[in-house]
Amino acid sequence: MKFVFKTIFVIIMITTDGVNAQEVYKGKVVDIESGIALPNVSITSTEDNQTYLSNLQGEFIVPNPENYVLKKSGYIDIIIQIDKNYQIIQLSSNPLELNEVIINSDQIPKQLKKSVATVNLLSSADIQRGNSTDIAPTLNRTSGVFMQSGALNTNRITIRGIGSRNLFGTAKIRAYYKDIPLTNGSGETNIEDFELMNFSRVEIDKGASSIYGAGLGGTIHLIPQNAYLKQTNINSEFSFGSFGFTKGFINFNIGAPKRSFRGIYSNTNSDGYRKNNEYKRQTFNFNSNFYLGENNDLTFLMSYVDLFAYIPSSLNESSYKNNPSSAAFTWAQSKGYEDSKRGIFGIAWNHKYSTNLKQITSIFTSFRNAYEPRPFDILDENLLAIGMRSRIIGNTILFDNDLNWTLGTELFNDNYKYSTFENLYEDFPAGTGSVKGNQLTNFKEKRAHVNVFLETNYNLTKSTVFSIGINYNQTSYKLNEKFVISPNDPDQSGSFKFKGIVSPKFGISQEVSKNSVIYANASHGFSPITLSETLMPNGQINRDLKPETGWNIEVGTRGSIVHNRLFFNMAIYRMDIKNLLVSRRIAEDEYIGINAGKTQHDGLEVSLQYNIVNKGFFTLGSLINYTFNDYIFKEFIDEDNNFSGNELTGVPKDVFNAVIDFDSKIGLYGNVNFQYIGSMPITDGNSLYSNSYKLTNFKLGYKFNIYKQIKANLFYGLNNIFDEKYASQILINANSFNGSAPRYYYPGNPINYYAGFNVIYNF
Repeated sequence: MKFVFKTIFVIIMITTDGVNAQEVYKGKVVDIESGIALPNVSITSTEDNQTYLSNLQGEFIVPNPENYVLKKSGYIDIIIQIDKNYQIIQLSSNPLELNEVIINSDQIPKQLKKSVATVNLLSSADIQRGNSTDIAPTLNRTSGVFMQSGALNTNRITIRGIGSRNLFGTAKIRAYYKDIPLTNGSGETNIEDFELMNFSRVEIDKGASSIYGAGLGGTIHLIPQNAYLKQTNINSEFSFGSFGFTKGFINFNIGAPKRSFRGIYSNTNSDGYRKNNEYKRQTFNFNSNFYLGENNDLTFLMSYVDLFAYIPSSLNESSYKNNPSSAAFTWAQSKGYEDSKRGIFGIAWNHKYSTNLKQITSIFTSFRNAYEPRPFDILDENLLAIGMRSRIIGNTILFDNDLNWTLGTELFNDNYKYSTFENLYEDFPAGTGSVKGNQLTNFKEKRAHVNVFLETNYNLTKSTVFSIGINYNQTSYKLNEKFVISPNDPDQSGSFKFKGIVSPKFGISQEVSKNSVIYANASHGFSPITLSETLMPNGQINRDLKPETGWNIEVGTRGSIVHNRLFFNMAIYRMDIKNLLVSRRIAEDEYIGINAGKTQHDGLEVSLQYNIVNKGFFTLGSLINYTFNDYIFKEFIDEDNNFSGNELTGVPKDVFNAVIDFDSKIGLYGNVNFQYIGSMPITDGNSLYSNSYKLTNFKLGYKFNIYKQIKANLFYGLNNIFDEKYASQILINANSFNGSAPRYYYPGNPINYYAGFNVIYNF
């Protein structure tokens, strides 16, 4: 019996020793801002210099609990002690190595350098070059992107000319707040009301994306500032400036080893340069991360905006030149404004099935409640959207080479209710403003779309990546008219369902040296028709309309030279759009949507970033980019008018940007931004053009430590230094009413300043 016990004891000891000998220490490396897993991170022991690598999921295994140096090209090196607990390690990107940064390609880790499409990254440093309120100067430093801003709440963004014919907002491009669609069921997008300081990065993909809805112009990804692990701090800021501008901002982060929380609150107020231009906005953003063991993590995301802003609207040429601070007469008399509350909320679950297979599922909802008195009526609208996005992401070996793929679907439903009422401001004494009268309309729209997508990236060789993607979209509308003024008015209730649209994409990138690649791609995209465009004056739905569709074909190169100090990105492209949608006027205040022709978009985009000085105590950098737009109506016949061969309305011929910025170890930093915007056609007939203009902005700041745990930042900025008079937004093809001149112009702000201070306390 003793022999049996001795034998069992020996077996247990041997087994235990074996387990101890095989004990390993695990962890995962992620991007600190986006949370994306980082593959091929080198993890080197400080004891024996042995190096280990993270896998596609960002995971690693090391044999000993000791200090390790983590390195990845494009990221800042760190030293960390790895112990027996499963660790999540966050790496910060290095702004001096932008061409190596991992991009947010549907959570497939992908280097910017190896992407088969043109991608532009705007880092937090790019965002902080100007003030923290207006996103237009930031986006306009990106080649191929042009944002016109008539006011803080009146903007239009175009990418490669797509969306230029939309009159009052952004349409026909897609945008996402991390993984939540910001583009509604009619293809309209609003990003300007988000708190700019909430973004850690903005990624802009040019051309149609298979995995993001195949929008014609491209996709804007707003990456919110992630919640940091193992950090607790409060960041507060107050700024003020011209035209009664004030802003308060507070940002708090609470982080433990495997969970973190971040909340951001801002309050912005401005009287505005023009009459009827006051602006008030409060925002609150929250996100949190929970890492639940090795195979699961959860992310919660929420954003809320409360906006009240008056609307000065556009001016005719005489008022624009002689009294640019005025508001349009009818908008001033009615005191037209926008009062809206909007929010989004999402939950994302990331589950790992194996080392080479995972699934990411997001459930989200958004709402918008708005009340907008306008001179011609009062609009009351409510939007509630709900959706789900799920994809399976895998990696496999095919013919001894890596094949990365993602297969997924996106379901999205809008429930949109809107009513209009008479505006009786003309029946009341001047200064009264808008007065709500009788109801005119009451509609309810249900808008639904389904996207099914597949994208693969195959490494043909170590230096060649081939990509194939496909997106299938099915969109439908249902309209219910709940109020009819009289029996003679038609009931516009009805439904409309598009034929399914298949949008393929093909791309290839070839590494020509260690630090540079050439790439080419062809992608198909489309723009959905808004429900209002489908309605005929008799109340019937025009089922003959077709969505705008087109192909984008481009060739480009990106990389770095001069000892990794000069980064370059250049692309040439052609985009052919057919079934051009226009509004045809058939009677007084009566329009119908028609497919009127084709457009051709030829363009050149060049971006150069040079690190002139990169010393430990001082850095000096420069950025230059140039955009050349040759966009024409290839075929455009509207009744008796033949606009074929004319330049596309609302897009400048060329745009040039130059930036010089510096930073120093003593805390002094600053930058100068110069921008040139070429003239653009205002009418389809090209009979009227806007004037070109030049803007120069300047910012200077000083960072210092108040105490060991308290950091401060003082800053001062000056915009439009040379007081250029320019139109910051154009209303194309404006109509004249009752003999008045058409109102084409939104005046830009004259010279203006802002200043403020920021304090960070680290616990």
